[in-house]
Amino acid sequence: MTKIRFVSADGNSVSEVKGKAGERLLDIAQTDGQPLEGTCEGQMACSTCHVHVDPEDFPKLPPAQEMEDDMLDLAADVSRYSRLACQIWLSEELDSLTVRIPGSVHNMQGR
Repeated sequence: MTKIRFVSADGNSVSEVKGKAGERLLDIAQTDGQPLEGTCEGQMACSTCHVHVDPEDFPKLPPAQEMEDDMLDLAADVSRYSRLACQIWLSEELDSLTVRIPGSVHNMQGR
């Protein structure tokens, strides 16, 4: 099991959940009520599931593929620790992961 910590954009809200190897971070975030839209349903055709991975956890993840980097170019509030939640799959080796929801997130599905 991986402990996942979601931190709100303002840092005032933290939600901790657990995920299993093979689960996708986007699905876990949406189940937890995080404001990640995932408009393309994980097909890497949008950047609405953009998150900032904690700098200490970032090296634990496999590198982003070129297509993901291209989609991140379209996202607002991108940092060197930006990733698409639809491209982060939990693994046995990943014991914990902290991600921050960018301040620019606007989830149209929550309306």
